[in-house]
Formats: sequence, structure tokens, C-alpha cells
Amino acid sequence: MAFNFNITHKDTGSRARTGLLKLSHAEVETPAFMPVGTLGAIKAVSPETVWDIGFRLVLSNAYHLYLRPGHELIEHCGGLARFMNWNGAILTDSGGFQAFSLAKLRKISDEGVIFQSHIDGSTHMFTPELSIAVQEALGVDIIMCLDDVRGYPVSESDALEALERTRSWASRTIMAKKKVDPALFSIVQGSMFPSLRKLSAEGLTSLGFDGYAIGGLSVGEPHELMVEIIDVTTPYLPENKPRYLMGVGKPLDILEAAIRGVDLFDCVLPTRNARNANLFTSSGRVNIRNSRYRDDQRPIDFDCGCVLCRNYSRAYLRHLFREKEILGFTLATVHNLSFYYRLMSDIRTAIREDNLNSLIQMHLSRSEEIND
Repeated sequence: MAFNFNITHKDTGSRARTGLLKLSHAEVETPAFMPVGTLGAIKAVSPETVWDIGFRLVLSNAYHLYLRPGHELIEHCGGLARFMNWNGAILTDSGGFQAFSLAKLRKISDEGVIFQSHIDGSTHMFTPELSIAVQEALGVDIIMCLDDVRGYPVSESDALEALERTRSWASRTIMAKKKVDPALFSIVQGSMFPSLRKLSAEGLTSLGFDGYAIGGLSVGEPHELMVEIIDVTTPYLPENKPRYLMGVGKPLDILEAAIRGVDLFDCVLPTRNARNANLFTSSGRVNIRNSRYRDDQRPIDFDCGCVLCRNYSRAYLRHLFREKEILGFTLATVHNLSFYYRLMSDIRTAIREDNLNSLIQMHLSRSEEIND
């Protein structure tokens, strides 16, 4: 197996660390952010653009690719990376989050998740065994165990049920995995109950996975509670294995998790916000549709060197969005992804310099600055 993870620096005042994650198709410096390409594409930009920004690891979704175009077709075409012409590494989500987000179209049992397809209404039983077979067929670098995700709030008894089912499915996944590659991560559940997070982490780490994810957050809970659960969970995860916080992606949330020892992140926020004319900048967020930018000749962010900020004005980007020109979506997406790549680079530098707290304070001071 090509998978390997080494910690390269530990912050002296916190649990933050930098690392090097070696995968079959790329080496990734951590902490790292993964752009989300659910269907094998980062919306509005090409894989070549994502690579040029600096990303080496992206995320796709096994359930959605299973439905369309089908994992057999992708396998026949040489795997997902070749299919989408991506030179880097790929992590695939298992379909567990879809069991949560598509609640009206599914039924969960100990056997698996029965989905009614949102595309054509057809019925599919997605089991841990099928989930892993789909992900192995996609030929990616990191695959995830199917898990039972619950929303917020949820009772302790329901959270315990999901935890136990997730562990059972993780055990079945180990038995079903046929290929040495890819690396296999399990997902810690337990909702907002610290004792259940401990129970879940201890049960999964005893099974010996390549990495561990923290799931079931960013599902409606307050920010402070999310941070508390990250804080109580990471100490129960192996020091020498990568830790992945699933679906959490606000810049301040990433900083708060990184200082608590999290290595990997993903979220649709940078790309989704870009398509909604909301851009991240070094001085706060900008809603480019605002009339104040009608004749503003400044770049979006003087501190950014992306193609948008080097070549185009706020006035021009506003014009593109008002006219619904596709170029506006592309330029805004490139900018937001560039912001996130720079954020992760700044986090790694701050950890190496034992200065992550200062970076967090800087982001806190501007977190409410939204230049509408």
C-alpha cells in the first residue's frame, strides 16, 4: 500500500500538527482542505485549474457516482482520476451523509440504507459491502466506511443506536475490502454526547483503520458545541493516523479544528458561495452583487494573486453576475479556492512557527466583517 502518514511538526502550545500524507497518486501536506467534486467535477472549474491552484487531493461521492454514470462504467474507463483527467489523489465519501441529507428518500436498517433515487425514483439497497465495492471500483486513494449520520438535536439513545450501527458497518467493511489500495477510514459518531464520542472512537480504533474521521458535525449544532465535540474527540484518535473532519469548512471552524489536531477538511462552502456571488477575502467576505461595486475598479483582494484578482475588477465581476455570465462563476470559484489554499498554507506555516493562536485571533477579528 502506498499510503503513509508522518507528522512533521507539533505545535508546542496546542494539539496542532503538520504532516505529510503519501497516497498512491499524490503527496499532501497537512492540514489540508479538499475541494468537493461530488460527481467527479469541481463545479465551474477544470481539474487542471484545481491542480494549478495547488490542491492535490479532492473529494467525490460514491453514492452519487454509483447512481450516475455508474461505478462499472468509471472502472471500465480506467478509474475516476483518469475519467475526470485529475492528476492528483481522490477521497470518496461512502454515502452515509446522503442517508442523512436525503432523509425523505431512504430507510435505514442494520442491513444498510434503502434509497429511492432522486434521479428516477428507483430503489437501491446501499450496504457497507456495496459501498466499499463501489469505492474500490472507482480506483481512488482513500475510501470511507458507510456510517449512520444523525442530525441535531437527537436523543442520546438514538445517537447510541447510530454509533453501534456505524461500528457494526465498519467491521463488515473491513471484511468486505478486497484491494490493498486504497486506504480505509472509519467515521466516529456519537452526536453531541462526549461519552458517546469516546465510546465510538475507542471501538473504531480497536479495529485498526488507516485513518479516522469525525462525522455528524455541521448538522445544525451551535458553533461552540461543534468545537467542544472536536476538542473531546481528537484525544481518543491515534496520534500517528490522519484525522479528518467531515463537511466542516468555514475558515474559523477549520482554524479551531486544526489547533485541536485535525488534519483533513472538506466542504462545499468555497465553491457554493462563489456561485452565489459571495467571495472570501483577507478583509472579510464580499457580496459582489452589492451596488457599491458598480464602478469599483479595485481587485477583489489585494492580497490574492489568483487570476481574478490579477486581471479583473470588482465592477467587472459584478457585471458578470448581474448578466448571469458563466465566466463570473468560474472566476469567483477560482478566487475562493485560492483563498482556501492560501488559508491552509498559512495554517501550516503558523503551526511550524508555533504561532497558530495568533492566526486564529486575526481571523476572529475579521470574522464578522462582511463587506456587503
